[in-house]
Amino acid sequence: MEWSDVRIFLAVARTGTLGGAARALHLSHPTIGRRVRALEQAIGHTLFQRTADGFVLTEEGAGIVALAEQMEEGALAMERRLAGRESKLQGLLRISSADWFGAYVLPPVISEFAKAYPHVDVEILTGTRLFNLAKREADVAFRIVPFNAPDVVQRRLVRLPYGVYVAEESADPVFGDGAGFRLVTHDTSTGRFPDIEWLKASFPNARPVLASNNRNVQGRMCAHGVGIAVLPQVVGAQTVGVRRLHLPEQPPPREIWMGYHRDLRRLNRLRAFIATVTGHIGRLRS
Repeated sequence: MEWSDVRIFLAVARTGTLGGAARALHLSHPTIGRRVRALEQAIGHTLFQRTADGFVLTEEGAGIVALAEQMEEGALAMERRLAGRESKLQGLLRISSADWFGAYVLPPVISEFAKAYPHVDVEILTGTRLFNLAKREADVAFRIVPFNAPDVVQRRLVRLPYGVYVAEESADPVFGDGAGFRLVTHDTSTGRFPDIEWLKASFPNARPVLASNNRNVQGRMCAHGVGIAVLPQVVGAQTVGVRRLHLPEQPPPREIWMGYHRDLRRLNRLRAFIATVTGHIGRLRS
């Protein structure tokens, strides 16, 4: 059984549709269907039950998923190992981060890196999803929590200060009270946010009116007078229409962690990018 067939089998098993597998693998819908049928004919077993809701694994198909994933890990490990030995500073570098980090922290880093290494193409993937470094969904990632995967090389880059912001024309809320004001908070379904907990405790009588999982949205809502917001200072300083409050206490800072798979530690374009990041990050320290 060829790895290309196993790859398609796993994509269909994970997405449940030919269309989803086609999008995941950047292949055409007919190609995926043809390859699945050819694989089933070659091994003499039906791997999927075709239903109105999509493709469902048969007993035979479910029985080989773990083996297919082992084959996938071996292929990905080989790909990472070979990529890690590339010597030329060219090719694609995928970077994963939160939306605000990609929009407000990375631009000057990427600008310098692109000028120094014009043959390296950069792709920035932002959002709340944690991209899988082992599967090379990203080459390097920035997070506000440490990495827990055993094969990830990580370092704590910087502790970023946060601040409390209101619209420029807004009056100052009373610290420890907040009566008459509203709060712009964060969607906490993805985890705990100490700065949001601090905001609610510091303005207990302010009414939470809006929650968003995007710091850019929070900043713009604050600028339009929706409510008090807590933001990374690097975001607040670049958001038009807000001003930072000078309070007797400040919200807790957050640590930024950078991680990459250990098999890529010799990838020269990654090493060059890390050196560029390190050169820029000192000015962000609190």
